[in-house]
Amino acid sequence: MPASLINLSQLRRGCAHCSLQQLCLPGGLDGEELQRLDDVVQRRREIERGARLFRVGDPMGAVFVAREGAFKSVSQDENGNESIVGFHLPGELIGLDAMGSGEHRCEAVALTPALVCQVPYEQLTEVAAQLPALRRQLLRVIGQEVGRGHEQIELLMRRQASERIAMFLHGLSERYQRLGHDGLAFRLPMSRDEIANYLGLALETVSRGFSRLQDEGVIDVHGRAISIRDARQLHGIAHGEDNARARA
Repeated sequence: MPASLINLSQLRRGCAHCSLQQLCLPGGLDGEELQRLDDVVQRRREIERGARLFRVGDPMGAVFVAREGAFKSVSQDENGNESIVGFHLPGELIGLDAMGSGEHRCEAVALTPALVCQVPYEQLTEVAAQLPALRRQLLRVIGQEVGRGHEQIELLMRRQASERIAMFLHGLSERYQRLGHDGLAFRLPMSRDEIANYLGLALETVSRGFSRLQDEGVIDVHGRAISIRDARQLHGIAHGEDNARARA
Protein backbone atom coordinates (compact mmCIF):
# COMPACT_ATOMS: atom_id res chain seq x y z
CA MET A 1 0.00 0.00 0.00
CA PRO A 2 1.43 3.45 -0.90
CA ALA A 3 2.66 5.48 2.05
CA SER A 4 0.03 8.17 1.40
CA LEU A 5 -2.82 5.67 1.85
CA ILE A 6 -3.74 4.63 5.38
CA ASN A 7 -6.39 2.12 6.35
CA LEU A 8 -9.21 3.92 8.14
CA SER A 9 -9.60 1.26 10.80
CA GLN A 10 -5.92 1.60 11.73
CA LEU A 11 -6.57 5.24 12.59
CA ARG A 12 -9.82 4.37 14.42
CA ARG A 13 -11.55 6.77 12.10
CA GLY A 14 -13.43 4.32 9.94
CA CYS A 15 -16.89 4.62 8.46
CA ALA A 16 -18.52 3.76 11.77
CA HIS A 17 -16.96 6.86 13.35
CA CYS A 18 -17.08 9.17 10.35
CA SER A 19 -19.22 12.29 10.50
CA LEU A 20 -20.21 11.62 6.87
CA GLN A 21 -21.49 8.10 7.49
CA GLN A 22 -25.10 8.98 6.69
CA LEU A 23 -24.15 11.18 3.75
CA CYS A 24 -22.17 8.89 1.45
CA LEU A 25 -21.95 5.13 1.01
CA PRO A 26 -22.57 3.81 4.54
CA GLY A 27 -26.11 5.17 4.95
CA GLY A 28 -28.57 2.51 6.08
CA LEU A 29 -25.99 -0.14 7.03
CA ASP A 30 -25.95 -1.85 10.41
CA GLY A 31 -22.81 -2.14 12.54
CA GLU A 32 -21.55 -5.44 11.08
CA GLU A 33 -22.17 -4.30 7.48
CA LEU A 34 -20.50 -0.98 8.20
CA GLN A 35 -17.43 -2.81 9.48
CA ARG A 36 -17.22 -4.82 6.25
CA LEU A 37 -17.20 -1.59 4.26
CA ASP A 38 -14.68 -0.05 6.65
CA ASP A 39 -12.31 -2.93 5.92
CA VAL A 40 -11.95 -1.90 2.25
CA VAL A 41 -11.81 1.89 2.74
CA GLN A 42 -8.49 3.66 2.44
CA ARG A 43 -7.76 7.26 3.28
CA ARG A 44 -5.50 9.74 1.57
CA ARG A 45 -4.66 12.01 4.45
CA GLU A 46 -4.28 15.23 2.52
CA ILE A 47 -4.86 16.50 -1.00
CA GLU A 48 -3.30 19.85 -1.83
CA ARG A 49 -5.26 22.55 -3.64
CA GLY A 50 -4.84 22.03 -7.38
CA ALA A 51 -3.82 18.36 -7.03
CA ARG A 52 -5.58 15.71 -9.14
CA LEU A 53 -7.28 12.56 -7.92
CA PHE A 54 -7.22 11.10 -11.44
CA ARG A 55 -6.69 12.17 -15.05
CA VAL A 56 -8.47 11.56 -18.33
CA GLY A 57 -7.88 7.99 -19.48
CA ASP A 58 -6.94 6.64 -16.06
CA PRO A 59 -8.58 3.28 -15.32
CA MET A 60 -11.30 3.28 -12.69
CA GLY A 61 -9.46 1.89 -9.71
CA ALA A 62 -11.53 3.54 -6.97
CA VAL A 63 -14.29 5.94 -6.07
CA PHE A 64 -13.63 8.82 -3.71
CA VAL A 65 -15.50 10.96 -1.20
CA ALA A 66 -14.11 14.18 0.23
CA ARG A 67 -14.52 14.29 3.98
CA GLU A 68 -13.18 17.84 3.82
CA GLY A 69 -12.69 20.15 0.88
CA ALA A 70 -14.25 20.27 -2.59
CA PHE A 71 -13.35 19.26 -6.15
CA LYS A 72 -14.14 20.16 -9.72
CA SER A 73 -14.40 17.80 -12.69
CA VAL A 74 -12.63 19.14 -15.77
CA SER A 75 -12.68 17.94 -19.38
CA GLN A 76 -10.43 19.08 -22.22
CA ASP A 77 -11.16 19.43 -25.94
CA GLU A 78 -8.79 18.64 -28.81
CA ASN A 79 -7.38 22.18 -28.65
CA GLY A 80 -6.53 21.91 -24.97
CA ASN A 81 -9.36 24.17 -23.80
CA GLU A 82 -10.63 23.20 -20.36
CA SER A 83 -14.30 23.00 -19.43
CA ILE A 84 -15.61 22.46 -15.92
CA VAL A 85 -18.33 19.82 -16.04
CA GLY A 86 -19.12 19.50 -12.35
CA PHE A 87 -18.37 20.38 -8.74
CA HIS A 88 -18.20 17.94 -5.81
CA LEU A 89 -18.96 18.98 -2.23
CA PRO A 90 -17.88 17.19 0.97
CA GLY A 91 -19.82 13.93 1.28
CA GLU A 92 -20.43 13.48 -2.47
CA LEU A 93 -18.88 10.64 -4.46
CA ILE A 94 -16.19 11.44 -7.03
CA GLY A 95 -15.10 9.26 -9.92
CA LEU A 96 -18.37 7.75 -11.12
CA ASP A 97 -17.77 9.12 -14.64
CA ALA A 98 -15.69 6.00 -15.40
CA MET A 99 -18.37 3.45 -14.52
CA GLY A 100 -19.51 2.97 -18.11
CA SER A 101 -16.22 2.68 -19.98
CA GLY A 102 -13.87 1.80 -17.13
CA GLU A 103 -11.77 4.89 -17.89
CA HIS A 104 -12.14 8.43 -16.61
CA ARG A 105 -13.48 10.93 -19.12
CA CYS A 106 -12.42 13.92 -17.04
CA GLU A 107 -10.03 14.78 -14.24
CA ALA A 108 -10.86 15.67 -10.66
CA VAL A 109 -8.99 18.71 -9.32
CA ALA A 110 -9.04 19.86 -5.69
CA LEU A 111 -10.54 23.33 -5.29
CA THR A 112 -9.29 23.52 -1.70
CA PRO A 113 -7.02 21.47 0.55
CA ALA A 114 -8.97 18.24 1.06
CA LEU A 115 -9.18 15.04 3.05
CA VAL A 116 -10.35 12.16 0.89
CA CYS A 117 -11.57 8.62 1.52
CA GLN A 118 -10.72 6.16 -1.26
CA VAL A 119 -12.73 2.98 -1.86
CA PRO A 120 -11.24 0.42 -4.31
CA TYR A 121 -13.98 -0.14 -6.88
CA GLU A 122 -13.63 -3.90 -7.31
CA GLN A 123 -13.78 -4.50 -3.57
CA LEU A 124 -16.72 -2.10 -3.26
CA THR A 125 -18.73 -3.98 -5.87
CA GLU A 126 -17.91 -7.31 -4.22
CA VAL A 127 -19.13 -6.10 -0.84
CA ALA A 128 -22.19 -4.41 -2.40
CA ALA A 129 -23.15 -7.69 -4.08
CA GLN A 130 -23.34 -9.29 -0.63
CA LEU A 131 -25.01 -6.40 1.22
CA PRO A 132 -28.41 -5.29 -0.18
CA ALA A 133 -28.40 -2.09 1.93
CA LEU A 134 -25.05 -1.02 0.50
CA ARG A 135 -26.19 -1.89 -3.03
CA ARG A 136 -29.32 0.26 -2.63
CA GLN A 137 -27.28 3.13 -1.22
CA LEU A 138 -24.76 2.91 -4.05
CA LEU A 139 -27.56 3.04 -6.62
CA ARG A 140 -29.03 6.06 -4.83
CA VAL A 141 -25.82 8.08 -4.97
CA ILE A 142 -25.25 7.06 -8.60
CA GLY A 143 -28.73 8.36 -9.32
CA GLN A 144 -27.88 11.65 -7.64
CA GLU A 145 -24.79 11.94 -9.82
CA VAL A 146 -26.84 11.32 -12.95
CA GLY A 147 -29.34 13.92 -11.74
CA ARG A 148 -26.58 16.51 -11.42
CA GLY A 149 -25.56 15.76 -15.00
CA HIS A 150 -29.08 16.50 -16.19
CA GLU A 151 -29.08 19.70 -14.13
CA GLN A 152 -25.93 20.87 -15.93
CA ILE A 153 -27.56 20.26 -19.31
CA GLU A 154 -30.60 22.23 -18.19
CA LEU A 155 -28.34 25.04 -16.95
CA LEU A 156 -26.59 25.37 -20.31
CA MET A 157 -29.88 25.25 -22.23
CA ARG A 158 -31.25 28.28 -20.42
CA ARG A 159 -30.90 31.46 -22.46
CA GLN A 160 -30.98 34.00 -19.66
CA ALA A 161 -27.74 34.41 -17.70
CA SER A 162 -29.75 35.38 -14.62
CA GLU A 163 -31.57 32.04 -14.76
CA ARG A 164 -28.32 30.09 -14.99
CA ILE A 165 -26.76 31.91 -12.05
CA ALA A 166 -29.88 31.61 -9.89
CA MET A 167 -30.29 27.94 -10.74
CA PHE A 168 -26.63 27.28 -9.88
CA LEU A 169 -26.99 28.92 -6.45
CA HIS A 170 -30.33 27.25 -5.81
CA GLY A 171 -28.83 23.86 -6.69
CA LEU A 172 -25.89 24.41 -4.34
CA SER A 173 -28.31 25.39 -1.59
CA GLU A 174 -30.25 22.14 -1.99
CA ARG A 175 -27.08 20.04 -2.09
CA TYR A 176 -25.65 21.64 1.06
CA GLN A 177 -28.95 21.08 2.83
CA ARG A 178 -29.07 17.44 1.73
CA LEU A 179 -25.54 16.97 3.08
CA GLY A 180 -26.56 18.26 6.49
CA HIS A 181 -25.18 21.79 6.17
CA ASP A 182 -26.88 25.17 6.20
CA GLY A 183 -28.51 25.56 2.80
CA LEU A 184 -29.14 29.28 3.25
CA ALA A 185 -25.64 30.37 4.25
CA PHE A 186 -22.54 28.76 2.78
CA ARG A 187 -19.14 29.52 1.34
CA LEU A 188 -18.43 28.91 -2.34
CA PRO A 189 -15.40 26.63 -2.76
CA MET A 190 -15.03 27.72 -6.38
CA SER A 191 -14.04 31.10 -7.85
CA ARG A 192 -16.29 33.35 -9.93
CA ASP A 193 -14.13 32.49 -12.93
CA GLU A 194 -14.78 28.77 -12.36
CA ILE A 195 -18.51 29.41 -12.00
CA ALA A 196 -18.45 31.32 -15.30
CA ASN A 197 -16.65 28.43 -17.01
CA TYR A 198 -19.19 25.93 -15.69
CA LEU A 199 -22.19 28.06 -16.69
CA GLY A 200 -20.81 28.98 -20.11
CA LEU A 201 -20.83 32.69 -19.29
CA ALA A 202 -18.32 35.51 -19.20
CA LEU A 203 -16.77 36.35 -15.83
CA GLU A 204 -18.20 39.88 -16.01
CA THR A 205 -21.68 38.45 -16.61
CA VAL A 206 -21.44 36.28 -13.49
CA SER A 207 -20.22 39.22 -11.40
CA ARG A 208 -23.08 41.41 -12.63
CA GLY A 209 -25.54 38.59 -11.97
CA PHE A 210 -24.40 38.25 -8.37
CA SER A 211 -24.61 42.02 -7.90
CA ARG A 212 -28.11 42.13 -9.37
CA LEU A 213 -29.35 39.36 -7.09
CA GLN A 214 -27.89 41.22 -4.13
CA ASP A 215 -29.43 44.54 -5.20
CA GLU A 216 -32.82 42.84 -5.50
CA GLY A 217 -32.53 41.46 -1.96
CA VAL A 218 -32.37 37.82 -3.06
CA ILE A 219 -28.88 37.09 -1.71
CA ASP A 220 -26.10 38.71 0.30
CA VAL A 221 -22.58 38.33 -1.05
CA HIS A 222 -19.38 38.87 0.93
CA GLY A 223 -16.49 37.53 -1.10
CA ARG A 224 -17.28 33.82 -1.44
CA ALA A 225 -19.76 33.81 1.45
CA ILE A 226 -23.36 33.54 0.22
CA SER A 227 -26.50 34.13 2.28
CA ILE A 228 -29.83 33.46 0.63
CA ARG A 229 -32.33 36.02 1.86
CA ASP A 230 -35.31 35.11 -0.35
CA ALA A 231 -35.24 31.41 -1.30
CA ARG A 232 -38.64 31.59 -2.99
CA GLN A 233 -37.59 34.39 -5.29
CA LEU A 234 -34.28 32.65 -6.07
CA HIS A 235 -36.27 29.54 -7.04
CA GLY A 236 -38.55 31.65 -9.21
CA ILE A 237 -35.67 33.29 -11.08
CA ALA A 238 -33.94 29.92 -11.51
CA HIS A 239 -37.01 28.46 -13.20
CA GLY A 240 -37.83 31.46 -15.37
CA GLU A 241 -40.90 32.56 -13.46
CA ASP A 242 -39.82 36.21 -13.38
CA ASN A 243 -39.34 36.25 -17.15
CA ALA A 244 -42.70 34.55 -17.65
CA ARG A 245 -44.42 37.23 -15.56
CA ALA A 246 -42.63 39.95 -17.53
CA ARG A 247 -43.82 38.46 -20.85
CA ALA A 248 -47.35 38.18 -19.48
